[in-house]
Amino acid sequence: MKRSSRPKRKKLASSSQTDAAKRTRVPKPSMGRVRLQQSVGRRGFDFTYAMRLLVNDMVARMPELAHIDMSRVAVAMVQARVDSTHGIFATLTPMRFEEGARYTVKRGRKYGVQTLLDEHGREMLYILSFYLPRFQNMDFSEKMITIFHELWHISPNFDGDIRRHPGRCYAHSSSQKEYDEHMAVLSAKYLMKKPSPRLYQFLEIDFGKLYAGSGGVYGVKIPRPKLIPVAG
Repeated sequence: MKRSSRPKRKKLASSSQTDAAKRTRVPKPSMGRVRLQQSVGRRGFDFTYAMRLLVNDMVARMPELAHIDMSRVAVAMVQARVDSTHGIFATLTPMRFEEGARYTVKRGRKYGVQTLLDEHGREMLYILSFYLPRFQNMDFSEKMITIFHELWHISPNFDGDIRRHPGRCYAHSSSQKEYDEHMAVLSAKYLMKKPSPRLYQFLEIDFGKLYAGSGGVYGVKIPRPKLIPVAG
């Protein structure tokens, strides 16, 4: 934005006008651009880049994940408000609706979702987020299961939608316990393929040790995408 040397005076709006403007404010169509590469010259541990390297290897080694194109998946970290063992550990946010549709209808109104691009302008289809320090303080095996849990939500069609199971509980099938047991099998199968320990060794320690040993922890942060009303 260009800074004017002589800004124009603006007419002050009443409080009622300001409140009305806030209620009718429409989110921007784009969330901007996200970094997929490692940050250069910054002190500390780049959590999201390390996680991207690990997930890239998972996708390359596991036929069950071969449909995933990580160049269209943004990896983010979220600062958990409460340092607790209870709460959200990770999430997968789809950037499209059912069957990859760009629009959906809610209460008779048509909506789209904000877009997120990478450094080169390529649109992201998913956001994979990890809540710190909560995620990092889990046991190693639980961390690995959690990663597979979120990756498994990605649609086999890789169209921006989630994997939909038959029945009412389409996200986790009829049994979340069986879902997680399947993820434990996939995690064990991956480790049996003997990936380089350098890819996952940062998950073998808790957040405090990771922070102290690296002089800090940082990574990409992405706000939750918003729905945008579509005219017509």
